[in-house]
Amino acid sequence: MKILVIQTAFIGDVILATSLLESIHLANPTANIHVVLRKGNEAVLDAHPFVKHVHIWDKKNSKYANLFKLAANIRREKFDMVINLQRYGSTGFLTLRSGAKIRAGFRGGLFSPFYTHKTYHDTKSGLHETTRNYLLATVADVKIQEQKKPKLYPTAANFEKVKGLVSGEYVVMAPASVWFTKQLPESKWVELIQKKSKDLTICLVGAETDHDLLDRIKQVSGHLGVKNFAGKLNLLESAALIGGAVHCYVNDSAPLHLASAMNAPVTAFFCSTIPDFGFGPRSDKSRVVQVSEVLACRPCGLHGRKACPKGHFRCGNDISVDHV
Repeated sequence: MKILVIQTAFIGDVILATSLLESIHLANPTANIHVVLRKGNEAVLDAHPFVKHVHIWDKKNSKYANLFKLAANIRREKFDMVINLQRYGSTGFLTLRSGAKIRAGFRGGLFSPFYTHKTYHDTKSGLHETTRNYLLATVADVKIQEQKKPKLYPTAANFEKVKGLVSGEYVVMAPASVWFTKQLPESKWVELIQKKSKDLTICLVGAETDHDLLDRIKQVSGHLGVKNFAGKLNLLESAALIGGAVHCYVNDSAPLHLASAMNAPVTAFFCSTIPDFGFGPRSDKSRVVQVSEVLACRPCGLHGRKACPKGHFRCGNDISVDHV
């Protein structure tokens, strides 16, 4: 069977989609699995052992011209089944134009009436995103019996690079987020670091644009064991680093899902968003830390915001790290 899985959202969403890839492969080890990703996210599936091909959609340059070109390429592949994990018109168009006999997706999109199999994307019942994806596949009769966890496959070279950067026991902290309201305040990260043993190595990870933030946290903390790896590791190298940590501390952002995919012990801080949206940790050893008081303004949206709508950001400022 030739199967196409479409997930053109952000890196975290792609990492969570690997859960479905694991389940499909387990039940159909000879399946020819292809994936559609947005340009820039393909590194997530580098060296993936059972993804046959990754199709790239460049959304930033000639977005619609590239969409039509991609649709033509997909149609030529003659897929038996397409599973669309998005709810937008663009990916619905790709699903419809594929010509696949089985076209599965979530209800509500522009092209969802033309899907052969569909279900609701329920964000109100507390279902995890990986479960929502799994249920869509079962509706499509993929014949999968077991829901697997997300999983990434860093290479030996990725692990070797990490080994050369840090030795002994270490923790990983990922203080940054694209969204202000998803990010535990800077002062809280400093406080958390200062509670750690002076003999422990603390690895700060993030994008190159996070370097100044991480450097401030490092300097203010006064902890001599802090290393700033902002922009120094690619995605699978970051996964390898996280996989070897004794513990990880993250926001509701991509590093949380990296920890899940490496089954790393993790503490996840949820500020403006809540785990019930379905994006909490999946590691065997995990915990969620959030403000203890019920706030009428929380959650203020499914996604993060650039600033607190109320101006006080209590969902972040009132989080205690005393017992973390």
